[in-house]
Amino acid sequence: MSTNNPNTFNNDFYAPTDLFAAAASADERAGFITKTYLYLIGAVLAMIGLEIIYFNLLGEQAIRVAGTLTSGFTWLIVLGVFMGVQWVADMWARNAASPVMQIAGLALYTVVASIVLFPLLTIALLVGGGTQIIVSAGIAAGGLFALMTLAVFITRQDFSFLRTFLIFGGMAALGLVVISILFGFSLGPIFIYAMITLACGYILYDTSNVLHHYRIGQHAAASLALLASLFILFWYVLQLFLSSRE
Repeated sequence: MSTNNPNTFNNDFYAPTDLFAAAASADERAGFITKTYLYLIGAVLAMIGLEIIYFNLLGEQAIRVAGTLTSGFTWLIVLGVFMGVQWVADMWARNAASPVMQIAGLALYTVVASIVLFPLLTIALLVGGGTQIIVSAGIAAGGLFALMTLAVFITRQDFSFLRTFLIFGGMAALGLVVISILFGFSLGPIFIYAMITLACGYILYDTSNVLHHYRIGQHAAASLALLASLFILFWYVLQLFLSSRE
């Protein structure tokens, strides 16, 4: 599974002219943070709704579609397209000139991420023990996300120093994923634990950016970054749960 690269914050073309959240008034900062997490919750709920629609539409064909998407080089193409779409979505979400484009970027990522997640949910639902394992993984991932978020909001620490580690960790993880697909071997539980750790690092990094490096008008871009990190976390927590059942 691919990882999202840490965002940069020096692109003036996409940066609104508003103050950074850290330098804004308390009311402006609170409003920005509230919007960011409301957008995040909305995107998560939308993704859940899309998954329900997929299963209702496909019915018994769900396992066949999931198998087609994850077969050999097809899965490699899917991941490549997903990474490209994520880049486009992030660029749209940072477009200061158009609030509509910002929402469109978040919506684009949400839809495509739900498609990429569908095969794994199908395996969990039809092979791994049903909705219980999905709910359990969701609770575990949500709990970890909440803990990382609280750690940042309580300490007010700027975790931008993690950027280099996250970039190289993400590149190494992506390389291993590609190699595993090309040569058809499993990466094993150690890799899953490492990816969960990396995802937690992304959450610390993205959350501290919400407090320190995003501008007041960038709530769509901030929520997209958080959603991408939460997506990676849930993906590997669910894989961990499935591997423990096996």
